[in-house]
Amino acid sequence: MQKEQGFALKCKDGVVRIAFADLEYVEVMNKTVFFHLAGGAVYEATAALADFEEEILARPEFVKTHRSYLVNLSCVQAVSVHCAVTKDGHNVPVSRQRRGEVKDAYLQFLHQTEIAAVSSGAENRAFEEKTVRPDGPWQILLVDDDSADRAFWAKVLQSHGCITHLAQNGREAVQLAKKEYCDCVLLDVMIPGEDGFAICEKLRMLTGAPVIFLSCLTETDKQLEGFASGGIDYITKDTPAELFWMKVKTRIKLAASDCVQRKYGPLLLDLTGRKALIDGKELPLTTLEFDILWRISEHAGRIFTPEEIFGMVWGEPSPEGAQTAQMHMSRLRRKLDTAQEGHCFIETVWGQGYRFVPPDR
Repeated sequence: MQKEQGFALKCKDGVVRIAFADLEYVEVMNKTVFFHLAGGAVYEATAALADFEEEILARPEFVKTHRSYLVNLSCVQAVSVHCAVTKDGHNVPVSRQRRGEVKDAYLQFLHQTEIAAVSSGAENRAFEEKTVRPDGPWQILLVDDDSADRAFWAKVLQSHGCITHLAQNGREAVQLAKKEYCDCVLLDVMIPGEDGFAICEKLRMLTGAPVIFLSCLTETDKQLEGFASGGIDYITKDTPAELFWMKVKTRIKLAASDCVQRKYGPLLLDLTGRKALIDGKELPLTTLEFDILWRISEHAGRIFTPEEIFGMVWGEPSPEGAQTAQMHMSRLRRKLDTAQEGHCFIETVWGQGYRFVPPDR
């Protein structure tokens, strides 16, 4: 058996040799193992997954997604909550227990792939030059398949002196991110091919620029998915042009700022890493919880209503958003109180809202 090339399989068609590079995914059903090859061919053998699992998983490009499935990451186009979508359009189930492991493995595989892509001398020099910010106006990568929307937002950006690089889909966005410097990426969710959430994860491997979602999808679950995939903000397309610009400008300035940490007694906010630490120990905050803490800590002592908090973090003030803000605030306060007994960083002002109360320094 030649581990570097593939393995021999005794199946109904006789003995066949399967190359690791050609194996898309493995599926087990009723004591039969199906070997799905890129291009559509399928071989089957009467066996258990355990008979092949150890050998296949010894390859760095393979990962177990489910007790009955293995997948080749080089054949994967995207990883969603419930499945890995292959380039041939197959959905390979991902069990709840393995979701984090599979997603981390996929991101690591993409990262290694991108490093390999720039390993040659000329490409590596171009990559290094791209990471050094050139003099001049801000450069923004705008990804949107709608030509009218793309033209409108590009005009807004250009009216404020920005240079825009335009892409219609994820593939074009990745190519531009490889060769052009960007101060910010504005990314639509519904684009051809891989959606914006999957492309966001790839762009984060290529550029340190903040990724902001710009979408007509206003649902809370979509915005949460945007933050979970690595976006630093989520702007809906019904946002007024000037508010849109203020949000983009703030995010770019924050990303470029030398003031990337704020300290309030034992509490340290790392704005670059988007982490909160108390006495050096990181708090297990969600993206939204960190955003709430960061925003209200900028105005210590000021009372914020739940509606205002919702507006700062989710986009615009909303009476309906008050309950959502209160729920996240309750969880945030509980985590802070658990980490630092004896001090309440966030104080409830009954009938009014919440305020950040830094400890005496």
